[in-house]
Parts: sequence; C-alpha cells; structure tokens
Amino acid sequence: MHPRPKALHTKPGQREKPRLNFNTANQTFRQLMGNGLTYRVPSFQRDYSWDADEWDDLWQDIEGLFGEASEPAHYLGYLVLQSGDNKAFDIIDGQQRMTTLSLLMLAAISRLMELATPDDPKDPQFRRAEQLRGNYIGYLDPVSLVPSSKLKLNRHSDRFYQNYLVPLEQLPRSGLNPSERLLRRSFLWFKERIRQRSDENGEAIARFIDTVVDKLFFTVITVTDELNAFTVFETLNARGVRLSTTDLLKNYLFALVAREKAHESELGVLENRWESIVELLGSESFPEFLRTFWNSRNKLVRKPNLFKTIRNAIGNRAEAFALIRDLDRQARVYAALRNPETGDWSAPVRNGLKELQMFNVRQPLAVLLAAYERFGHEDSPEFKRFLRAIVTLSFRYNVICSRQANEQEMLYNDIAVKLNEKRIINVAQAVQALRPVYPDDDEFRAAFADKTLRTTNSRNKRISRFILFNMEAHLSGRELAFESAKYSIEHVLPENPSDAWPQFGDRQREAFIYRLGNLTLLETAVNRKLGNFGYEQKRPVLEASRLQVSRDLAQNYDIWTVDKIEERQNWMAKQATSIWQVQF
Repeated sequence: MHPRPKALHTKPGQREKPRLNFNTANQTFRQLMGNGLTYRVPSFQRDYSWDADEWDDLWQDIEGLFGEASEPAHYLGYLVLQSGDNKAFDIIDGQQRMTTLSLLMLAAISRLMELATPDDPKDPQFRRAEQLRGNYIGYLDPVSLVPSSKLKLNRHSDRFYQNYLVPLEQLPRSGLNPSERLLRRSFLWFKERIRQRSDENGEAIARFIDTVVDKLFFTVITVTDELNAFTVFETLNARGVRLSTTDLLKNYLFALVAREKAHESELGVLENRWESIVELLGSESFPEFLRTFWNSRNKLVRKPNLFKTIRNAIGNRAEAFALIRDLDRQARVYAALRNPETGDWSAPVRNGLKELQMFNVRQPLAVLLAAYERFGHEDSPEFKRFLRAIVTLSFRYNVICSRQANEQEMLYNDIAVKLNEKRIINVAQAVQALRPVYPDDDEFRAAFADKTLRTTNSRNKRISRFILFNMEAHLSGRELAFESAKYSIEHVLPENPSDAWPQFGDRQREAFIYRLGNLTLLETAVNRKLGNFGYEQKRPVLEASRLQVSRDLAQNYDIWTVDKIEERQNWMAKQATSIWQVQF
C-alpha cells in the first residue's frame, strides 16, 4: 500500500546522490484504515477546529456520491504523512479531515447501536456496528472498554476522543476545552444527519458507509522525516496548495524538548509562547517572519533551505527553548515593523515604515530587526537615522532605479549579522555600510528623468502623490498631509484628452500622460472643474493655486508639449536628487 522509495542506482565508485524519501498514491478511506495501520496527530499539532460550515461542506460532498446523478468518487485533497516503518504514521497535514471522517464513522456506529435490540447479541445491528468499528476505528476490549484506536489525536483532544467518543460513552457537556466541544458537536451533528438519512434502517446505514469509504479518496504523500515533509510542503505551496509549514516547525522543536523528558509545565509554557507568536502574526505570516528573523542574525538563507538550516542549527532542548524565546520577543518588533499603526512608534518612525510599505519592499525587514535590537527603544535617534537612510535607499534603488533586489538583500544580511555580532557598533557605521548599493546621483537623476508611473494603479498613484507632496515641501517649506483628500493629482495632459490637445499625437499621448513631468498637485475641488480642458484654460487655474509646485509649473511654461514635459521632469529629477539624499 505504501511502497518504499526505490534506491537510486549508482555506478561503481560513484557516490550516491542525495534523494528525497517520499512517495505518493491515491487511496480511498477504506484503504487508509486497513491492514493494521495506525495514525497519530503529533502532540503539538493544531487542535481540532472544524465547525458546522466545514461539516456541511463535507456532508454535501458525500451526498453527491448518491442518487441518479451521483459522482463516481470525491477527491479530498492531499494527506501528508510521516513514517519510518510504513505502519504507524504521523499526520503532518490533513488531520482535520481524518478526524472528521473518524467522527462520521463513530456517529454511524452509535446510530446502529441505538437501533439494536438490547441484550440480543445476535441482532444484525450489533454485528454491523462491530464490523465498522474493526474496520475504521480500532479494537475495543469487551471487558475494560479500553480502546486500541487506529487514530490518536493531539494532547488537547485525545483524552476526550479515547475516553468518550471511541467507546461511545455518555458525552459530558461541561468542563470541555474548545477542541473537545467541537469534537462533541461534530459527532452529534453527523449522527443527526445519518438518522435523518437512514431513518430506522441499519442496513441502509451500512450501505451508506460502504459507499462513502470507497468513494472518498486522498492523494497520500508519505515522507520519512521532517526535512522531506518540509520539502513536500514547499513544493505543494508553490503549486497553490496551502499547507501548515508553521505546524511542521512547531512539531520538530517540541519533539526535541519532549525527547529530553521535559516537565509538563515546561511544555505548557513553551506552547503558550508559540501560540502567542502565531496569534500575533497569523499562521500564514509566520514563515515569512521566521525567515526574516533568521536572516537578521545568520548568514542569508533562501526560503527552500530555511527548515533544513534551522534543523541543523537547533538540535537539543536548550536550543529549542532559546529559539522560541527569541522568536517571541522579535515577533512583536516584526509585527510593529509590518503594521506601523499598531506599534508604539514616534511619528517620524511610523511615517518611514509606512513609506516602506507603500514602496512594497520587504528586503529591509531583517536589517531593521537587527538595528532595533542594536540601537534600542522605539524613539531612539540612532534607529530613526538608520530607518531614514533605508527609506531613502529603497526609494532610489527599488522605486526609481528598479534594480534587482538580490544584491541589496545580501548586503542587508551582511549588515544585520555585523550588528548582531557588534562588528558594527554605531549608526554611522551602519549607514556607511549601505553605500555599496546606493545609486549615485547621476544614476538616480537619469532614472527619475525617465520615470513613468501609471496612476491607474493604486500603488503608483500613492507613490506619485508621495513624490509630489515631497516636491511641494521642498519648494514651499510647507509639509501638507499626504493622505489629505483636499488635494489630488492633476494630469496636465489629461488622461482622456479632448480636441484641445492637438500638439500630442496618439503615440505621444500614450507615452507622456503618466510621465512624472506631466503630473502636479491641485486642490481637489478646483481639479474637478478642470476636466480635459486645454493648457490655455488650465494655466491660470494652476497659477492661482495655493500649491507652489503648480504655480511654478504655470509660471515657467507658457505652452505644454512633449519637450516641456521632458524639460520639467529633468528639473524635477534635480530636485529629487536633493530631497532623497543619504549623507554618508
């Protein structure tokens, strides 16, 4: 059922290449639960969390297997298992589905037991129930009623599952944790659906289950260790299948601790810290945080190699505890860097972080984590200065010059490691270290003079506003509220030009409408009235504006042509070189 991976053939004297130890097969639920195989949800996997929405989705899929227009089978997706012997499997991904199917089986068994005649061991309902239990749930000792189950849940759920659900004892209503309450509700939900569907007919219940277990199937991926599981996760994620890489790392770290017989209270503290990190960041953001954290203090690691690198570096209980303590502390800083409004930042720092968000750059996060650790509190002048240098560099490098991020990320990593190792000891050294990837004035000015930002794109529109508001502050000395609805972007050559613009042919219109030289700021109320008027009508309105950037345009250009747009953009490029400048 689970064939072992074939060995790679090598020629004499040739070293065997590393191989990935996993295999795949499509398997029905009946096949999965046969041949004495057992399944375990690792102790620190997420708790059972499905509720009525997911139960109903599954039930509707099952109902689709019956009737005149029934489906021949229904696909339940990937099931990722880990095993060293192909007999006992850890469920790495798919525990919610496997647990729910087990509850469906138990609901059917419970309903058959209710239909059986008490004290009549020959009643066919008893035999049907025993058959289903043996096939899909496991052995139950007839005297002690102690189960030997095919499925074991995690440490928050298994006691309730084994003590009450598997032996079909009366289910308690109080004193349950959230996972246990969902297990109880799920069992009762499916039992009611089976009752409604089969009425008083035990044979119909048995036929129903027989169809379900043969028509529900998974793509089962079996791996031999955590590293192979992580590789599978990365491959599936790249193909759009969302899997819990966060849980995989958690299981590895907690397994390290459990191996050394940690006290239950230690495991509880560890788990609380882990859950607080995931709750703060969200399970989908955690992998990106983990890579950022690791690269803020270690040699740069690419995403595919991250888990292998951490596994090689963290090999015992003490190292696992130390890593989770550091993750817990740094997660709060990372969350504040990613969401500036939630952090206790001063206004200059908050604005700088919001600008990085607007630029859509994440490469600086690792070095900013290291800088925060090195330079201290939220309002530290050293951290402010370093952040401002990073923002300016990002504007030059990423937004205007559109350089590739690889070289930049490698330099940021080098600076971050040196900050952590105290080989960079002050902010002046940290800023100076940025110089190798700082586009010089000539490169920046040339790139700016040729820049087009299509403001139909929301990000480009925000960046265009950002540039124009900074130009206004540079010219007038007044800093206006960047987000203010009082002001809007004016395209001097309109986005939909009228016949009043004969000096621009079709190709020129397409090429120059979104050039920075064609953009300015106007009061929103005034801008609405301009529409696609010609330049002769627009010019006096621009000249009367309270905004210096628009007054200068009107005073310096008596006509508006391709040459004038380029001339103005060259002038803007010179201003930008002064505005966005890092003093080394």
